[in-house]
Amino acid sequence: MSQFAINLLFVGSSFALYIGIAIWARAGSTKDFYVAGGGVHPITNGMATAADWMSAASFISMAGLLASGGYANSTFLMGWTGGYVILAMLLAPYLRKFGKFTVPDFIGDRFYSNTARLVAIVCLIIASVTYVIGQMTGAGVAFSRFLEVSNTWGIWLAALIVFLYAVFGGMKGITYTQVAQYVVLIVAYTIPAVFIAMQLTGNPIPMFGMFSTHTESGVPLLEKLDSVVSALGFQDYTADVDNKLNMVLFTLSLMVGTAGLPHVIIRFFTVPKVADARWSAGWALVFIALLYLTAPAVGSMARLNLMTTVYPEMGGQVENYEEAAQTPILYEERPEWFRTWEDTGLITYNDINNDGRIQFYNDAVDYTDRGWEGNELSVNNDILVLANPEIANLPGWVIGLIAAGGIAAALSTAAGLLLAISSAISHDLIKTMINPKISEKGEMLAARISMGGAILLATYLGLNPPGFAAQTVALAFGIAGASLFPALMMGIFSKRMNNSGAIAGMLAGLISTLLYIFTYLGWFFVSGTNMLANTPDNWFLGISPLSFGAVGAMINFAVAFAVSSVTKAPPQEIQDLVESVRYPKGAGMAIDH
Repeated sequence: MSQFAINLLFVGSSFALYIGIAIWARAGSTKDFYVAGGGVHPITNGMATAADWMSAASFISMAGLLASGGYANSTFLMGWTGGYVILAMLLAPYLRKFGKFTVPDFIGDRFYSNTARLVAIVCLIIASVTYVIGQMTGAGVAFSRFLEVSNTWGIWLAALIVFLYAVFGGMKGITYTQVAQYVVLIVAYTIPAVFIAMQLTGNPIPMFGMFSTHTESGVPLLEKLDSVVSALGFQDYTADVDNKLNMVLFTLSLMVGTAGLPHVIIRFFTVPKVADARWSAGWALVFIALLYLTAPAVGSMARLNLMTTVYPEMGGQVENYEEAAQTPILYEERPEWFRTWEDTGLITYNDINNDGRIQFYNDAVDYTDRGWEGNELSVNNDILVLANPEIANLPGWVIGLIAAGGIAAALSTAAGLLLAISSAISHDLIKTMINPKISEKGEMLAARISMGGAILLATYLGLNPPGFAAQTVALAFGIAGASLFPALMMGIFSKRMNNSGAIAGMLAGLISTLLYIFTYLGWFFVSGTNMLANTPDNWFLGISPLSFGAVGAMINFAVAFAVSSVTKAPPQEIQDLVESVRYPKGAGMAIDH
């Protein structure tokens, strides 16, 4: 059986499973559509939450970023994991006690203002659409390789599959689909990692293998990797970071962004009780840890495999790396996986010095003494996890499995985000603010139409993304962290915070963050409209656009408290409401308006 047929079998079977689940769990009411009826078991919800949260950025792009940036990109791991702990400890149980469907529901009622609700809806949609762009980008990468279509067609295929099971199933269908997707993605991620760890180190546990001895050369794997990349002008894989301020802010941005993600928060409304929300959060952390403890090993091993593919003599080398770098592989002798990924356009080769060999190095370093006139190979970071099994010559079924896993990761999070967008428009905007008398059938129709529109918008933007999948996702986290997270925290823990302060804070955080991002990445991410080049030399105080969400959150808190302190205190019933939410001894069912 050909590799294409194997890929088609694995991917097609997983699609059939997802759509079958959606049909079986088809939403019959708004409660089913928004919160899966409010009766999901904590373990089931924990697994679905893990799949919802571990997006294409986690599965496809994070290990690729770790592979290319090493320790410097460990901020993704620290920020996302730390933020989930904040969400589980400080937000989820209290929001479940409040007992509404959505984040704008909480903000609108807590701050007794439809204006606050509307601002929250806008913040939610901007953050979620930006996040979906990253999922579509990752899905396009996976589809283009494994179904042998163009990246553009890959993104359209992803949009169609999400439409079929998310629009009809709602939260009920999405929940059980995400359980299946978690199983697919975690098996797909860990099995190749075990194979590759065994190949390179003889240790079957990837996270231990990363610190084990490289079998071919007899030196520690990370020491081996440092030697290989430094011989090619790249920064050592384990090198420290110069700009500590940016690293800290980026980690904080990811943390507060994670805690403010509406599509994850909404999952905690699907369980029966407050205690179940806490247990869901704990189980989700366990399920997430299985992948996150494996990712650094996958990244380091992928980088070493790629380098020793281009420079075969470096594999067993322990001393003369510069000498080994003189004989990179001939382009005509490139392996089959290389040729396959070239067809997707995600690997490109340009023989600058016309010697027929592949010079892959940091051309910011002058290597003209080696006869090199410039780097000749471009490898998209997002392909490394997906290509790793092929680079390591693993069996065809492993490649098919990781194809299904990568696509599952992208689709699971895309579905959750689209549901958050849909509920914000149909429930919070139309049902609550525009037409309170709309029938349940009409609200369901509005939800499905708005989800379809969101899919089309996300697909269009996914065709022209502002960065790699994980970079685009980081922008979304920054936007959510700067706008929604402070409002949620102040709404739960500050009885003095009023509607004027919350509105001013959300607007200040959102606008300042967007202006900073658009300055370097273009207005609304349109290429060529940026005012400054996105380089460290141009960043204000060395703060990357990816890191500015933490600054935006600080601005939000400061403005909110300043405005609240000089305006009227909230009504007594709102202060009593805050008091009751902060002591979650029990909660009723999630309620509609």
